[in-house]
Amino acid sequence: MTTEELRAVWEKEEEIAHIHGWDFSHIYGRYEEEKDLPWDYRRIVEQYLTKDDELLDYDTGGGEFLLSLHHPYVKTAATEGYPPNVLLCKETLEPLGIDFQECNDPSDIPYADASFDVIINRHGDFDASELYRLLEKGGVFITEQVGGENDRDLVEMVLPGTPEPYPHLNLKEQRKIFEEAGFQILKAEEAYRSIVFYDVGAFVWFARILEWEFPQFSVSRCFPQLLEMHKKIEKEGKIEGTIHRYLIVAKK
Repeated sequence: MTTEELRAVWEKEEEIAHIHGWDFSHIYGRYEEEKDLPWDYRRIVEQYLTKDDELLDYDTGGGEFLLSLHHPYVKTAATEGYPPNVLLCKETLEPLGIDFQECNDPSDIPYADASFDVIINRHGDFDASELYRLLEKGGVFITEQVGGENDRDLVEMVLPGTPEPYPHLNLKEQRKIFEEAGFQILKAEEAYRSIVFYDVGAFVWFARILEWEFPQFSVSRCFPQLLEMHKKIEKEGKIEGTIHRYLIVAKK
Protein backbone atom coordinates (compact mmCIF):
# COMPACT_ATOMS: atom_id res chain seq x y z
CA MET A 1 0.00 0.00 0.00
CA THR A 2 1.04 3.59 -0.55
CA THR A 3 1.50 5.94 2.37
CA GLU A 4 -1.83 7.59 1.69
CA GLU A 5 -3.60 4.24 1.44
CA LEU A 6 -2.18 3.28 4.82
CA ARG A 7 -3.35 6.59 6.27
CA ALA A 8 -6.88 5.93 4.97
CA VAL A 9 -6.97 2.44 6.48
CA TRP A 10 -5.73 3.69 9.86
CA GLU A 11 -8.12 6.64 9.89
CA LYS A 12 -10.97 4.21 9.31
CA GLU A 13 -9.88 2.22 12.38
CA GLU A 14 -9.71 5.47 14.32
CA GLU A 15 -13.20 6.42 13.19
CA ILE A 16 -14.85 3.16 14.24
CA ALA A 17 -13.00 2.78 17.56
CA HIS A 18 -15.59 2.11 20.23
CA ILE A 19 -16.58 -0.76 22.48
CA HIS A 20 -19.87 -2.25 23.60
CA GLY A 21 -19.36 -3.44 27.15
CA TRP A 22 -15.70 -4.41 27.21
CA ASP A 23 -15.50 -6.17 23.87
CA PHE A 24 -12.21 -6.26 21.95
CA SER A 25 -13.44 -8.78 19.40
CA HIS A 26 -12.87 -6.27 16.57
CA ILE A 27 -9.12 -6.87 16.84
CA TYR A 28 -9.12 -10.55 17.86
CA GLY A 29 -6.51 -12.37 15.83
CA ARG A 30 -4.72 -9.10 15.13
CA TYR A 31 -3.30 -8.68 18.61
CA GLU A 32 -2.61 -10.79 21.72
CA GLU A 33 -2.31 -10.10 25.42
CA GLU A 34 -2.91 -11.82 28.78
CA LYS A 35 -2.11 -15.21 27.27
CA ASP A 36 0.40 -16.20 29.94
CA LEU A 37 -0.45 -14.50 33.23
CA PRO A 38 0.78 -16.54 36.23
CA TRP A 39 -2.75 -16.68 37.68
CA ASP A 40 -6.24 -17.48 36.42
CA TYR A 41 -8.62 -14.76 37.65
CA ARG A 42 -11.74 -16.82 37.00
CA ARG A 43 -10.37 -19.82 38.84
CA ILE A 44 -9.45 -17.67 41.83
CA VAL A 45 -12.93 -16.13 41.96
CA GLU A 46 -14.51 -19.57 41.77
CA GLN A 47 -12.21 -20.78 44.55
CA TYR A 48 -13.70 -18.28 47.01
CA LEU A 49 -17.27 -17.96 45.72
CA THR A 50 -20.02 -20.35 46.85
CA LYS A 51 -23.60 -20.42 45.58
CA ASP A 52 -24.85 -19.07 48.93
CA ASP A 53 -22.64 -15.97 48.87
CA GLU A 54 -23.89 -12.45 48.27
CA LEU A 55 -21.77 -11.25 45.35
CA LEU A 56 -20.99 -7.75 44.06
CA ASP A 57 -19.16 -7.03 40.82
CA TYR A 58 -18.02 -3.41 41.06
CA ASP A 59 -17.30 -1.79 37.65
CA THR A 60 -18.81 -4.75 35.85
CA GLY A 61 -18.34 -3.30 32.34
CA GLY A 62 -21.11 -4.87 30.31
CA GLY A 63 -21.56 -7.69 32.83
CA GLU A 64 -19.94 -10.24 30.52
CA PHE A 65 -17.61 -11.81 33.07
CA LEU A 66 -20.20 -11.63 35.84
CA LEU A 67 -22.78 -13.54 33.80
CA SER A 68 -20.21 -16.15 32.86
CA LEU A 69 -19.91 -17.09 36.55
CA HIS A 70 -23.54 -18.29 36.58
CA HIS A 71 -23.98 -17.15 40.18
CA PRO A 72 -27.60 -17.17 41.44
CA TYR A 73 -29.09 -13.92 40.17
CA VAL A 74 -30.97 -13.22 43.42
CA LYS A 75 -27.62 -13.18 45.21
CA THR A 76 -25.86 -11.04 42.63
CA ALA A 77 -25.35 -7.28 42.48
CA ALA A 78 -23.37 -5.11 40.07
CA THR A 79 -22.39 -1.50 39.49
CA GLU A 80 -21.13 0.41 36.48
CA GLY A 81 -20.50 4.09 35.80
CA TYR A 82 -19.62 4.40 32.10
CA PRO A 83 -22.87 5.63 30.49
CA PRO A 84 -22.96 3.31 27.43
CA ASN A 85 -22.28 0.33 29.69
CA VAL A 86 -24.87 1.50 32.23
CA LEU A 87 -27.52 1.26 29.52
CA LEU A 88 -26.25 -2.16 28.46
CA CYS A 89 -26.35 -3.43 32.07
CA LYS A 90 -29.90 -2.17 32.56
CA GLU A 91 -30.94 -4.04 29.43
CA THR A 92 -29.15 -7.31 30.24
CA LEU A 93 -28.74 -7.62 34.02
CA GLU A 94 -31.88 -6.12 35.51
CA PRO A 95 -34.33 -8.41 33.64
CA LEU A 96 -32.51 -11.37 35.19
CA GLY A 97 -33.14 -10.09 38.71
CA ILE A 98 -29.59 -8.89 39.32
CA ASP A 99 -29.45 -5.85 41.62
CA PHE A 100 -27.79 -3.32 39.32
CA GLN A 101 -26.92 0.20 40.48
CA GLU A 102 -25.35 2.99 38.48
CA CYS A 103 -22.20 4.17 40.28
CA ASN A 104 -19.09 6.03 39.18
CA ASP A 105 -17.70 6.84 42.65
CA PRO A 106 -15.79 3.94 44.26
CA SER A 107 -15.86 5.79 47.57
CA ASP A 108 -19.66 5.96 47.66
CA ILE A 109 -21.18 2.66 46.55
CA PRO A 110 -24.98 2.58 47.07
CA TYR A 111 -25.28 -0.52 49.26
CA ALA A 112 -25.56 -0.97 53.03
CA ASP A 113 -22.75 -1.96 55.38
CA ALA A 114 -21.78 -5.65 55.39
CA SER A 115 -23.97 -6.44 52.36
CA PHE A 116 -21.62 -8.87 50.59
CA ASP A 117 -19.58 -12.00 51.15
CA VAL A 118 -17.52 -11.56 47.98
CA ILE A 119 -16.73 -8.44 45.95
CA ILE A 120 -14.93 -8.76 42.63
CA ASN A 121 -13.37 -6.11 40.43
CA ARG A 122 -11.37 -6.64 37.26
CA HIS A 123 -9.60 -3.66 35.72
CA GLY A 124 -11.92 -1.20 37.48
CA ASP A 125 -11.59 1.45 40.15
CA PHE A 126 -11.83 0.80 43.88
CA ASP A 127 -11.52 2.30 47.36
CA ALA A 128 -10.20 -0.13 49.98
CA SER A 129 -12.04 1.53 52.88
CA GLU A 130 -15.39 1.45 51.06
CA LEU A 131 -14.88 -2.20 50.18
CA TYR A 132 -14.17 -2.97 53.83
CA ARG A 133 -17.46 -1.30 54.77
CA LEU A 134 -19.44 -3.33 52.25
CA LEU A 135 -18.04 -6.74 53.17
CA GLU A 136 -19.31 -9.08 55.85
CA LYS A 137 -16.73 -10.11 58.43
CA GLY A 138 -14.69 -12.83 56.76
CA GLY A 139 -15.71 -11.60 53.32
CA VAL A 140 -13.17 -11.27 50.52
CA PHE A 141 -12.33 -8.78 47.80
CA ILE A 142 -10.75 -10.18 44.64
CA THR A 143 -9.22 -7.91 42.04
CA GLU A 144 -7.00 -8.11 38.98
CA GLN A 145 -5.72 -4.68 38.08
CA VAL A 146 -3.88 -2.95 35.27
CA GLY A 147 -0.68 -1.53 36.71
CA GLY A 148 0.65 1.95 36.18
CA GLU A 149 3.46 0.79 33.88
CA ASN A 150 1.03 -0.84 31.46
CA ASP A 151 1.81 -0.34 27.73
CA ARG A 152 4.42 2.29 28.56
CA ASP A 153 6.80 1.14 25.82
CA LEU A 154 3.96 1.40 23.27
CA VAL A 155 3.07 4.87 24.53
CA GLU A 156 6.70 5.92 24.07
CA MET A 157 6.61 4.70 20.47
CA VAL A 158 3.85 7.13 19.50
CA LEU A 159 3.71 9.79 22.26
CA PRO A 160 7.22 10.02 23.73
CA GLY A 161 7.49 11.76 27.08
CA THR A 162 3.84 11.24 28.05
CA PRO A 163 3.55 11.17 31.87
CA GLU A 164 2.43 7.93 33.50
CA PRO A 165 -1.26 8.48 34.37
CA TYR A 166 -1.47 6.18 37.42
CA PRO A 167 2.00 5.84 38.97
CA HIS A 168 0.67 4.44 42.27
CA LEU A 169 -0.98 1.41 40.68
CA ASN A 170 1.52 -1.24 41.68
CA LEU A 171 1.39 -4.16 44.05
CA LYS A 172 3.66 -2.75 46.75
CA GLU A 173 1.72 0.50 47.23
CA GLN A 174 -1.74 -1.01 46.82
CA ARG A 175 -1.05 -3.87 49.20
CA LYS A 176 -0.11 -1.34 51.87
CA ILE A 177 -3.36 0.57 51.28
CA PHE A 178 -5.42 -2.59 51.83
CA GLU A 179 -3.52 -3.50 54.96
CA GLU A 180 -4.01 0.00 56.36
CA ALA A 181 -7.75 -0.32 55.69
CA GLY A 182 -7.84 -3.40 57.92
CA PHE A 183 -7.65 -6.21 55.37
CA GLN A 184 -5.67 -9.43 55.63
CA ILE A 185 -3.91 -10.16 52.35
CA LEU A 186 -4.55 -13.74 51.25
CA LYS A 187 -2.91 -13.55 47.84
CA ALA A 188 -0.80 -10.93 46.08
CA GLU A 189 1.02 -11.26 42.76
CA GLU A 190 2.40 -8.97 40.07
CA ALA A 191 3.35 -9.72 36.47
CA TYR A 192 4.81 -8.12 33.36
CA ARG A 193 4.01 -9.87 30.08
CA SER A 194 4.05 -9.10 26.36
CA ILE A 195 1.34 -7.53 24.24
CA VAL A 196 1.68 -8.05 20.49
CA PHE A 197 0.12 -6.32 17.48
CA TYR A 198 0.25 -7.82 14.00
CA ASP A 199 -0.98 -4.76 12.11
CA VAL A 200 -0.94 -1.03 12.81
CA GLY A 201 -4.68 -0.68 12.27
CA ALA A 202 -5.32 -2.90 15.31
CA PHE A 203 -2.97 -0.75 17.34
CA VAL A 204 -4.74 2.44 16.22
CA TRP A 205 -8.11 1.03 17.31
CA PHE A 206 -6.60 -0.08 20.64
CA ALA A 207 -4.91 3.27 21.35
CA ARG A 208 -8.10 5.20 20.66
CA ILE A 209 -10.05 2.97 23.04
CA LEU A 210 -7.46 3.37 25.83
CA GLU A 211 -7.46 7.14 25.69
CA TRP A 212 -6.26 7.48 29.29
CA GLU A 213 -3.05 5.64 28.35
CA PHE A 214 -2.65 7.32 24.96
CA PRO A 215 -3.88 10.90 25.58
CA GLN A 216 -4.39 13.00 22.47
CA PHE A 217 -3.43 10.08 20.24
CA SER A 218 -4.58 10.39 16.64
CA VAL A 219 -3.49 9.08 13.27
CA SER A 220 -2.81 12.61 12.11
CA ARG A 221 -0.66 13.54 15.10
CA CYS A 222 1.26 10.25 15.26
CA PHE A 223 1.44 9.38 11.57
CA PRO A 224 5.26 9.33 11.27
CA GLN A 225 5.51 7.06 14.31
CA LEU A 226 2.81 4.78 12.91
CA LEU A 227 4.74 4.48 9.66
CA GLU A 228 7.78 3.37 11.66
CA MET A 229 5.62 0.77 13.40
CA HIS A 230 4.42 -0.43 10.00
CA LYS A 231 7.99 -0.84 8.78
CA LYS A 232 8.83 -2.85 11.87
CA ILE A 233 5.85 -5.16 11.31
CA GLU A 234 6.82 -5.64 7.66
CA LYS A 235 10.31 -6.61 8.79
CA GLU A 236 9.62 -8.58 11.98
CA GLY A 237 5.93 -9.54 11.70
CA LYS A 238 4.82 -7.70 14.82
CA ILE A 239 5.28 -4.86 17.27
CA GLU A 240 5.56 -5.79 20.90
CA GLY A 241 4.99 -3.98 24.18
CA THR A 242 4.62 -4.85 27.85
CA ILE A 243 1.51 -5.17 30.00
CA HIS A 244 1.57 -4.69 33.78
CA ARG A 245 -0.91 -6.58 35.97
CA TYR A 246 -1.31 -7.26 39.66
CA LEU A 247 -3.67 -9.42 41.67
CA ILE A 248 -4.91 -8.99 45.24
CA VAL A 249 -7.21 -11.19 47.32
CA ALA A 250 -7.99 -9.46 50.61
CA LYS A 251 -10.08 -10.70 53.56
CA LYS A 252 -12.02 -8.61 56.08
